Amino acid sequence: MDLNTLKQFLVVARLEHLSRAAEELRVAQPSLSRSIARLESELGTPLFDRSGRLRLNDTGRLFRDHVERALGELDAGQRAVAEATSAGLGTVRLASETFLTLTGPLAAFKQAHPAIEIELHWSLAEDMARRLRAQDIDLCVASQPIHAEGLESARLFGDVVGVGMPLDHPLAGRASVSMDDLAEQAFITARRGHWLRRLLDRLFAAQGRAPKIVCESDEQAAIPELIHAGLGIGLVPGFARRSATRTPITWVAVDNPDCRREVTLHWGAGSHLSPAARLMRTTITSWDWGVG
Repeated sequence: MDLNTLKQFLVVARLEHLSRAAEELRVAQPSLSRSIARLESELGTPLFDRSGRLRLNDTGRLFRDHVERALGELDAGQRAVAEATSAGLGTVRLASETFLTLTGPLAAFKQAHPAIEIELHWSLAEDMARRLRAQDIDLCVASQPIHAEGLESARLFGDVVGVGMPLDHPLAGRASVSMDDLAEQAFITARRGHWLRRLLDRLFAAQGRAPKIVCESDEQAAIPELIHAGLGIGLVPGFARRSATRTPITWVAVDNPDCRREVTLHWGAGSHLSPAARLMRTTITSWDWGVG
């Protein structure tokens, strides 16, 4: 059971697809299939269900969690040695669902610590806890609190989320809108898994409805542009509304107390945080988020 096989297993477990995993790893698919089969033989049990599409089974998920932690500890040890034997402060790895919120503190951090390398990882909130425990990332910023064991957190700010709409939209002159007002509206939103989409789905589900979605975008920054183009309306956080923008759209409050987000910084409890990660944590938690 060598490190290369374990790393290959993690890729196959993440993608649940041998050919895509082989392509990402740049190995031949038959060779990768034999490596996974040898690993299962050594463990004495299958790690994947192979009836139809390849699926990680319960035993595979259990083994994956242990492998991630083991390789994470090894990587942390290598980084700790590198930090101890070099004059620099190393690298900080920060994950988030969107980096638009973090441009201020990131710019300030880079100006104050130009020698520190910053790695930015886009990540869904549902993957963050696992990546923190595996020490694949040092810190993460989520737009909803992550309720998982083995994490520590610091609340950064609460943010009211409203609806962005074109200036000439029939609801644009309203001080606020209700969920009934939004029931038949065409929405532009993010793909499933993104906090903006989860919030939209949750608001409508509470009313026993589903939103009418006409566009799913991977680029959150493109949503206001698509709204301005008249393709629909969409949820827009108040933070983005307060930030400087050249896109002329109207922001209208939603008459629903659940239409908001809680932005939280998370890190692994008891994990080794490098000096660079500790400095980044201090910068983010001490940032004046009320400025916008």
